Amino acid sequence: MIIPIFIYFTFITERVKTEKNKKVIMSILWGLSIIFCMSFPVIFGENARLELRIIPLLFGTLYGGFWSGIFLSALIILYRLYFGISIGFYNTVVVLLLTLPVILFFQKSFASSKKDKRVKVAVGLSLYYCLIGLTSFGILRGFSIEYLKVQVIHLIFVVVVTWFFTVLVETISEIHQLRLEMQNTEKLRVISELTSVFAHEIRNPMQVTRGFLQLLNEPDLPEKKKEYIQLSIEELDRANEIINDFLTFGKPSIDNYERIDVGNQLHRVANIIQSYAMSHHVEVETNVRDNCWIYANPQKLNQSLINILKNAIESMPDGGIVWISCTTTDDGYIKINIKDQGIGMTKKQIDRLGSPFYSLKESGTGLGMMVSFQIVRSFKGKIQVNSEKDIGTEIIILLPQMN
Repeated sequence: MIIPIFIYFTFITERVKTEKNKKVIMSILWGLSIIFCMSFPVIFGENARLELRIIPLLFGTLYGGFWSGIFLSALIILYRLYFGISIGFYNTVVVLLLTLPVILFFQKSFASSKKDKRVKVAVGLSLYYCLIGLTSFGILRGFSIEYLKVQVIHLIFVVVVTWFFTVLVETISEIHQLRLEMQNTEKLRVISELTSVFAHEIRNPMQVTRGFLQLLNEPDLPEKKKEYIQLSIEELDRANEIINDFLTFGKPSIDNYERIDVGNQLHRVANIIQSYAMSHHVEVETNVRDNCWIYANPQKLNQSLINILKNAIESMPDGGIVWISCTTTDDGYIKINIKDQGIGMTKKQIDRLGSPFYSLKESGTGLGMMVSFQIVRSFKGKIQVNSEKDIGTEIIILLPQMN
């Protein structure tokens, strides 16, 4: 029973990225644990066997979900059938029929609960399973003091072991989560220190440039020049606001969130980046669905999308196509896809993406993607990166949908 926990936190949790793959691997590992438990039972009477299969079944179902529970239950029945059809086999089937629906019923509340409640749910379900097993065994075989003693000892042992392993798993999970949060905090500290150093030096020439542009904006200038000057001033103001965003990474800030349509923002960003894409012989194609509403800061969202699109364009030195799409998901998210035909990345490069000072470009600092990741996280969203070397990269942004 320790082997699946050890393998998960040592190898799987860091290397396997998708939750689906993690659940599949863990279901297989808990299945092996069940086979080992059932292969070495305590035999205390004629065709009477006791083992700890309930614990891997319980953990696999509570942490893996519905299909994991069905798979493990089927495995128990099939492997028990291998030992022959007897009262013990019928007892196994009856107990699973009476307990698996209850375990599945509590699985969702278990997944959304905190540590203390999870421990109580796991212990309670193990107690329920053992009581059902004890009752079913007594009905099928008849009650006796000797059998009852063994079953009570088994019950106590299962409950204690379940409590211990649940506390162990939850404690290791907390330590792992704390380590990830500390890594993110360190990244933000580096960004805070870096931006505070160069922000002042950048502001000085910006202010001087803005002052000269204002002096040039006189009534006798042609209308087209006035338009260009006004655009320059607006862009300098935008750059100044971006610097303010950098400076607020290291400290809490109050953002001006509003209800925005992601589709409109994607069209706007695509238009902004169009000239840059054409200069790199890149075509931008959009496929945007209506009513993709979220609650966010539109300027920060645009900043994040522009950074990602700029990287996608620059990853195609010989030109190509960048696809942008926006759809809704069944679990309440707005899904933004940005896919290119660029040089792609290895798994090691993907893992380091979003770290400060890490960039695949010779003159890059890695701050652009770091900012984009932080902005998406500030919206309570998630970023997934799928890439293959010399084939291309797909970036998936999931943002909570506004109802």
